[in-house]
Amino acid sequence: MKIGIVCYPTFGGSGVVATELGLELSKRGHEIHFITYNQPVRLELISNNVHYHEVNVPEYPLFHYQPYELALSSKLVDMVKLHDIEILHVHYAIPHAYAAYMAKKMLKEEGIHLPIVTTLHGTDITLVGSHPFYKPAVTFSINKSDAVTTVSQSLKDDTLRLFDIKKDINVVPNFIDLEKYNHGFTDCQRGMMANDDEKIITHISNLRPVKRVQDVISIFYSIQKEMPAKLMFIGEGPEKEKVELRCQELGILDKVVFFGRSNEIDKILCFSDLFLLPSQTESFGLAALEAMASGVPVISTNTGGLPEVNIQSISGFLSNVGNVEEMSKNALYILSNDERLKNFKDNARKEALKFDLHAIVPKYEAIYEDTLAKCLVL
Repeated sequence: MKIGIVCYPTFGGSGVVATELGLELSKRGHEIHFITYNQPVRLELISNNVHYHEVNVPEYPLFHYQPYELALSSKLVDMVKLHDIEILHVHYAIPHAYAAYMAKKMLKEEGIHLPIVTTLHGTDITLVGSHPFYKPAVTFSINKSDAVTTVSQSLKDDTLRLFDIKKDINVVPNFIDLEKYNHGFTDCQRGMMANDDEKIITHISNLRPVKRVQDVISIFYSIQKEMPAKLMFIGEGPEKEKVELRCQELGILDKVVFFGRSNEIDKILCFSDLFLLPSQTESFGLAALEAMASGVPVISTNTGGLPEVNIQSISGFLSNVGNVEEMSKNALYILSNDERLKNFKDNARKEALKFDLHAIVPKYEAIYEDTLAKCLVL
């Protein structure tokens, strides 16, 4: 198949998953065309089966805000005609599914039928759903898609609750390439991050308020009072300065390492003993899954799709949002006994096996084939 993929080309989970999906599909013999305003951050290889087409938005003084949706829909029309793209997979309802539908209508005028598969990742539903100004456009975009998927059952439930959806929704969870988590790092590299007697606690996010990074600090503060420990913060975002100030006030700044947007996440996770994700909401929890794939148990909230990834008392523990006391208690329970910690690490890795890309990507292939077959009948 010739498949067009539209996504945000950023470090966010949706962009990462869309890119990894395209790369795996290319390995399975499909021709993949990424269409977006920048080359996706995980798109390191352009080959005969993988192509990138940049969407340029011309500057016009007439527009206070430049019309990206218009530029994207026009680019989609051009690329479909030029490369004979058979199906479009767009990630996010707004603006991508909206622009894809406009492209579909333009192409139909020329006798070209373009099926659209839309994957909802979370923010386009949970945040937009609270803003009635966008609700009609989101509802329209979802209902006009030929196939719709969500990354968790929780997100599917939210979508059906917030919008008047007439389409069937398939749950296809996020995934990771477990082969990338067969690490070969040495213990001497661990020593660069912490002493032998120190537990390594890790948090990865964009440090937005929804990630509740202040709770991360509170949990770690409780941990380090009971045992030697270091906290690894990976990511950049608006809460970083507040986090640094809080660490200074608590007198633990020397025990916290800020890596920013690190390219060595796999190495840090490889030596981590516990992962903290006390988010306000998570449509799936890709960061938690990446930790589990490295054999790192997870302390998280029980919001959104997290209970579908982090299994209570097996790969870690889940608590209500804001229950820092319980999360701290559970963290210490895991870390205070080496044999118990090893069992949680082993279980985390086993649970991650369910989300290996080799098990998930064929589900998308089946959706493409089914969607194409239905469109041919129409």
